Formats: sequence, structure tokens, C-alpha cells
Amino acid sequence: MELTLDRPGDHFFVRSVSSRGIETAGRLYRGPLILSAGELVDDWDATNPCDLSDRQLNPIFELEPDVVLLGTGAQQRFPDAGIMSALGRGGIALEVMRTDAACRTYNILMSEGRNVAAALLMPNR
Repeated sequence: MELTLDRPGDHFFVRSVSSRGIETAGRLYRGPLILSAGELVDDWDATNPCDLSDRQLNPIFELEPDVVLLGTGAQQRFPDAGIMSALGRGGIALEVMRTDAACRTYNILMSEGRNVAAALLMPNR
């Protein structure tokens, strides 16, 4: 799916998402990543939303977003209730959706100037 939103500035926007990976900042990423306006974490070691650990939330907490969009791959799958609670206790809203939907939603919220982060698992998972 090609996403064509062009915005000036140094913000990270998702350019496309497909079974090959996620394109942002002129590069195709084939592994899990976390995006925010000014940060890209491409060494996030998450592989399954059902198995997320507190340690894997640390890069998200460091970004201090108001909302996190968790892209769970080709299907919507919810993380453990404890993970969802940890984000809530940290004042971070969590929205869980397929990765392609998370990418579209991220671009929209980013273009509105919202303090959002996208934690994205690969769409072919």
C-alpha cells in the first residue's frame, strides 16, 4: 500500500507499507520499528504483540508520546493486559490495530501535530 502524504520538515512519515516492509526516511525497514516525529528506533526486538515485555516498552516510554499505535502485523492481536496497563499508568493511551492501519493512522495524527508514536511489527507476520 502506497502512502503519499508529503510534509515538510524533519518528521518521520510512513511512505509505504507492504509484505516487504515499511518505508520511511528513504529506506525500507524489514524488522520491527518504533516511529515518532523525530525518532526512529530500528532495533526494537519485539516480534509478537502477545509476548511483549516491560523491557520492550522502554523505548516507547523514552519518547514520551501521548498515544501509541501498536501495529500487530497482518492481524489485530492484543498484548497482555499487564502491558496495556503499564502504558496506561505511564499516561500513554494505546490503540491496537493491524500494521497497515497503524501506519495510516500514524501519518494522519502526525500531520495534525499530535504527540504520537507508532510501534510497528512487520505486516507479513
